[in-house]
Amino acid sequence: MTRVLLTGGSGFIAAHTLDVLLKRGHSVVTTVRTQEKADKIKEAYKSYDKGKLDFAIVPDIAQEGAFDQAVFSDPPFEAVLHTASPFHFNVKDVKKDMLDPAIIGTTGILKSIKKSAPHVKRVVITSSFAAIVDPSKGFAPEHTWSEEDWNPITQKEAEENPVSAYRASKTFAEKAAWDFLEKEKPSFTIATINPPMVFGPIIHNLESLESMNTSNQRILFAAQGKFKEEIPPTGVHLWIDVRDVAEAHVAAFEKSDAANKRFFTLAGYFSNKEIIEIIKKNFPEYKDVTNESTTGGDYPEDFKEIATQFVKFYYDTFDQNRGNLGALYREHSMLTFENQECQGTGNILEKLQNLPFQQVEHKVESLDAQPASQDGSIMVLVTGALIVSTATGRV
Repeated sequence: MTRVLLTGGSGFIAAHTLDVLLKRGHSVVTTVRTQEKADKIKEAYKSYDKGKLDFAIVPDIAQEGAFDQAVFSDPPFEAVLHTASPFHFNVKDVKKDMLDPAIIGTTGILKSIKKSAPHVKRVVITSSFAAIVDPSKGFAPEHTWSEEDWNPITQKEAEENPVSAYRASKTFAEKAAWDFLEKEKPSFTIATINPPMVFGPIIHNLESLESMNTSNQRILFAAQGKFKEEIPPTGVHLWIDVRDVAEAHVAAFEKSDAANKRFFTLAGYFSNKEIIEIIKKNFPEYKDVTNESTTGGDYPEDFKEIATQFVKFYYDTFDQNRGNLGALYREHSMLTFENQECQGTGNILEKLQNLPFQQVEHKVESLDAQPASQDGSIMVLVTGALIVSTATGRV
């Protein structure tokens, strides 16, 4: 059991993270802005006594020293998961509403830990794909986004619109954390979780539908028929389930080899049009949220661009770490290799990881793509060379 401080406990990701922590047997203190929010969380976890779940009130994370009292604990904290940061587009003052809570909230808790919580060994911070992606590159099919990438956004660009303000807040806050680690050399390590769009069930208290987390709002708006005239562009076509994001936060402090690393977590691709289709298929009462004349919300028209991006991602992942391909398969997926059929994610990964060659490189010589169905599926045919390293050389 580890004593954990979880910030922003009433938030979307934090609520799922709290659930994972308690089920794993950890002892948790979570910060919230008001006693009312603490009471609502306590009501949802009646079976956990004060020794397992307690609360600290932090009204404003943008205030200097906001976490000075929260980091004190008996028994002392060994890990801190910092999820508290704004994600909304109702911005009137970019600095006050978005940048300060993200940046000062992050550096503030790191300062408080260093000053007053010497037993803390691991800190995990909720960052975002927004801190990785460079929007000026568009869909960038020639580029594979990874933890090595940084959003080059500037202070001036942050003030252009609420979306830029959010991206800047996540980028500046995460950079400030890594700068703190380098300059202050604290006794704890840092790991960041960088998810794209986060969807999934809501288990925290909602005062109203209007207070729903920003990612899930697009599903809400679709179900409310707000996309009936035209489905808006999807923007970032990458997503992940909130439950996987929560697991990533917990794993990042439980596993020592996660120390001082960024983790770009994702499940796959999606489009707003697909969201509409899923709603209509699974909830017949919402079949009229769009009609035959509704347009928009699909993948980019250049399906070859998407195919090229996917093929590069697949082969790069195959060549570097085949185990990470699991997110691309489903239980009905099938892989055929040398006349042997493997079905299901587990069987496919077992086959890939036990191939007779370990070091391999794919060289794509041609790529043909075409739409495969009306649901946006794409069929891709690739030819090229498979270069395998053996004891006698490369073949």
